[in-house]
Amino acid sequence: MAVARYKQALTLTEHAPWAQRFWDALVPLKDRVARHPLFVEMGDGSLSLGRFRDALLHFYPLVENFPKYMGLALAKTRPGLYPGHEETKNWLIGNIKIEQRHAYWYQDWAAGFGLDTERLEHTRPPAAMDAVNQFLWATGHQGTLEESIAATNLAIEWATGEWSQRVVSGMKHYAEQGSATINRHTMAWLRAHASYDDAHPHEAMELVKRLATDQPARQRAFAAAQRGLEYYVLALDDCYRFGEDRDQEAVPLLFDAAVDSQ
Repeated sequence: MAVARYKQALTLTEHAPWAQRFWDALVPLKDRVARHPLFVEMGDGSLSLGRFRDALLHFYPLVENFPKYMGLALAKTRPGLYPGHEETKNWLIGNIKIEQRHAYWYQDWAAGFGLDTERLEHTRPPAAMDAVNQFLWATGHQGTLEESIAATNLAIEWATGEWSQRVVSGMKHYAEQGSATINRHTMAWLRAHASYDDAHPHEAMELVKRLATDQPARQRAFAAAQRGLEYYVLALDDCYRFGEDRDQEAVPLLFDAAVDSQ
């Protein structure tokens, strides 16, 4: 599927030694996300429907808020004052609209597994699955521009682009089992990320290289990317362990009962 996108020219350059070390040091964590059992089983069609639906439901806030995280980074840009800010501003502007479109496509994917938009919009992720959202919000509000790009557009999109490629092939199994409706609409999000995000993390790394012009900035950016991936792993572990039996309706019902008893 061809994905129309605004493409601000961003020439990728050869990594300096520090940038190559930066990239290579993140690979093991990125692989823990991309090769997580949740995605491996999605890809071969063996993940239980309960876990699959739980993942789709509770990762929705990450997808829906993603362009907002990028907007927080955009607000930090000061073109003409600091190196890399002009390129980062143009790149973010060109991609925020695309990420918003992807949120609608994710809704279509979830609908194929029986989750309507109202359910998605009212979901309340478990703490471990929501931690990545809290981290990206905090980084967007309080971190530097290089931290925001490293955490959001490098760490999260790098891993997501890789597991999406794995999961695309598994969707036919759920259709054959009669547990999901799979068509071009419900596949749009997966197919877009399996191709679109292939270049995106390399572009984000290029921006980090241009923004992080000294060692403290590079350390901050690396720590942000590392922590974003660590939270991603925590979210996946939680979903894989508890997703099968999770009762999303229990929390509000218990809360209502507690209020009524006072």
